[in-house]
Amino acid sequence: MGRISFQKRQKEMKRQEKQQMKAQRRAERKLAKGSETEGGAPPEGTPEIDGIDPDILAVAPGWETQ
Repeated sequence: MGRISFQKRQKEMKRQEKQQMKAQRRAERKLAKGSETEGGAPPEGTPEIDGIDPDILAVAPGWETQ
């Protein structure tokens, strides 16, 4: 009888420790994510050259601007 309650207690302690580790990892990721965007650089996947999107960099103005 005593052995079962000891195992339950150990299992519960492991579960709580795992939750704390996950919470710590989440907090670290949140801090890392926040510091990446505060640098002023555009987020990954959107490379910009002098503030101009490279997809429209080579597009010449059309009849709308003449």
